[in-house]
Amino acid sequence: MDFQKTTIEGLFLITPKVFKDQRGFFLESYSDKFFKSVGITTVFVQDNHSRSEPSGVLRGLHFQKPPFAQCKLIRVIQGSIYDVAVDIRKNSPTFGKWLGFELTSTNFNMLLVPQGFAHGFCTLVPGTEVQYKVDNFYSPEHDSGIRWNDPDLNIPWPVKEPVLSDKDAVLPFFKELDSPF
Repeated sequence: MDFQKTTIEGLFLITPKVFKDQRGFFLESYSDKFFKSVGITTVFVQDNHSRSEPSGVLRGLHFQKPPFAQCKLIRVIQGSIYDVAVDIRKNSPTFGKWLGFELTSTNFNMLLVPQGFAHGFCTLVPGTEVQYKVDNFYSPEHDSGIRWNDPDLNIPWPVKEPVLSDKDAVLPFFKELDSPF
């Protein structure tokens, strides 16, 4: 695995070693030993899987408040997404900054999003499936988020009129955020 640091502390793009031949491919999508060797000691407790039928489905920007904050390891197993992580750690020098990455089932890249970030993605093709590990269980009372089209964040999503959940369509704006991190 290749761990690539980003310009935001704690956010990593990860490329696994992929072994391909005429049968297809093999890869390790997670190795506790490797993560620990680069200083990541996160203990994942749950795996989640989402499927979005149409392209242009936008999920996010989500986070959970402490004590149920979540670190996420995101991986696309079918299709492709534009994946975004926003730093909401109020004492961070990159507070309010975001980075976006294209994760696909063919580039095999994964994104490690630590606690203290809002996370969201937009599907780029129909039938996209995303799997992600989390280090804390879901708690409805601690669920929160930021509006996908927040003007202060100005994220250039690949769609102008995404397919949204009712909840995501009315999330608060970044300036309304009282960050718990």
